[in-house]
Amino acid sequence: MKTKIYETILKIEKELDTECSKQRRRHLENELERLLEYIEHHPDAEYTPSPLELFCDENPDALECRVYED
Repeated sequence: MKTKIYETILKIEKELDTECSKQRRRHLENELERLLEYIEHHPDAEYTPSPLELFCDENPDALECRVYED
């Protein structure tokens, strides 16, 4: 069963197979790399994470990623 994150990955890979600008290709490759790394850390993920979720997965100690519990 395909999930949303895998559909996003397939869409990126398909776009990488087409002609695109160097900047777009670099962006897509970076996004693909980050999604694949996210899957390694969250193998049961069913949705495409937001840019903030990807950032926090890579930088859990960043100020933007702190979680406060009362």
